[in-house]
Amino acid sequence: MRKIVIFILILFNNFLKSQQIPMYSQFSLNDFAYNPAIAGTKDYYQAKSNNRYQWIGISDAPRTYILSVHGPHKVYNMGYGGILFNDITGPVSKIGLYGIYAYNLQISEDIRLSGGLALGLLQVKIDGSKILLHDYYDPALGYKVYRSYVPDASLGLYAYTENYSAGIIVSQMFGTNIKYKEIEELSINKLKQHIIIHGSYNYKINEDWEIEPVTLIKYISPVPIQLDICVKTSYRKLIWCGLGIRTKDAVIVTVGYNYQDQLLFGYSYDLSFSNLKKYNSGTHELMIGINFNKYRKKEWKAKLE
Repeated sequence: MRKIVIFILILFNNFLKSQQIPMYSQFSLNDFAYNPAIAGTKDYYQAKSNNRYQWIGISDAPRTYILSVHGPHKVYNMGYGGILFNDITGPVSKIGLYGIYAYNLQISEDIRLSGGLALGLLQVKIDGSKILLHDYYDPALGYKVYRSYVPDASLGLYAYTENYSAGIIVSQMFGTNIKYKEIEELSINKLKQHIIIHGSYNYKINEDWEIEPVTLIKYISPVPIQLDICVKTSYRKLIWCGLGIRTKDAVIVTVGYNYQDQLLFGYSYDLSFSNLKKYNSGTHELMIGINFNKYRKKEWKAKLE
């Protein structure tokens, strides 16, 4: 029975290889959640909370919660912040806490480049009490909680102007092996390096309307490349709606509201079209954000004035 449980966990791990890092549908609204180079590129501080409930209707489906805060230095061209997240899938959960530093500089009249580093600690936990065994008295996991603590890091680059941006990230850089002292057979999981490329372009139709296509490309070996494409339309920067697609996974609908450029609310719904579509009623994600401590104007805004 012990080998059967281990085999199940191996399959479980392989199934989630493409989700070793948290997944978000509202990636265009919280780009700092995956690229540390975003820190300091705004002219204010920003705090956001993302809460994602995936595959409603499937027991023990993934749930992800994230809290992020970042902002610029008052004088120097640098930024800093932090991220705390909790990613839960059945008996397996991950908690990550990261400190982030970024430095940005002007490379041309309109373009700025930022480089950022996130360093933190990741806890990976297996809750044996949530695994249903055929033999109730089998001591395979002992109905105990097993934890492993590993260092983690991500490195990002981000080039941006007033209207467009592009970035690249390497996450889980260390490729650390996750080991459990109590159960050596479960020490088979490895944090795989992820490569993420993203880009966006903001097109102003007129004084009231803007349209912004956003692309996110994710790669982790040996999983095929996954592509997220979203087109967001906003009115007077107050309300927005968007339509997107995640290859081989889901169609995404997003709506949001910006209150006095201080409070932000976003909601997205993922409608699955993968093999799991028969077993779930979709994915819900809620984002709440606040902007505060506006220190400086962006250089291009100052030039326009």
